[in-house]
Amino acid sequence: MTASPANATVNTADLYDERGDELDSISLQFQSLGGHSHFSGPVRTVRCFEDNALVKSILATPGNGAVLVVDGAGSLRTALMGDLIAASAVANGWAGVVINGAIRDREAMAELPLGVKALGSNPRKSAKAGAGETDVDLLIDGVTIRTGATIWCDPDGILIER
Repeated sequence: MTASPANATVNTADLYDERGDELDSISLQFQSLGGHSHFSGPVRTVRCFEDNALVKSILATPGNGAVLVVDGAGSLRTALMGDLIAASAVANGWAGVVINGAIRDREAMAELPLGVKALGSNPRKSAKAGAGETDVDLLIDGVTIRTGATIWCDPDGILIER
């Protein structure tokens, strides 16, 4: 297997076999919830807790095939993305979103041409105060995720370049 463009379908198991020493694997069991089961691209990051204003504002900007990684501290008490924000991500050219937390509107999101991984779902809306940070290093499951790194996601899991 040779290097593929960020938007090509890549199986994480094959990629790990080829480049394992260059990659970290997130072992948390994220659910695949979007219409695209395989997605990859350069990372943008957000750290927020039960407040999705930054997620909404970033996904309303041009994504250019990037993947937004959101560290919601694993909270399942409120959703950090719903179908309207996900539709905005599609309209703005994002490849996908990985949320260490919850989403809502699962059925609608599954119909969108977007990769989505999250820990679960909750119909409860989050706060909208804008609390959090963007483009900061995240530490999820012992793996450092930096803006600009490449991430690959599929039903087997999530790989990130070191």
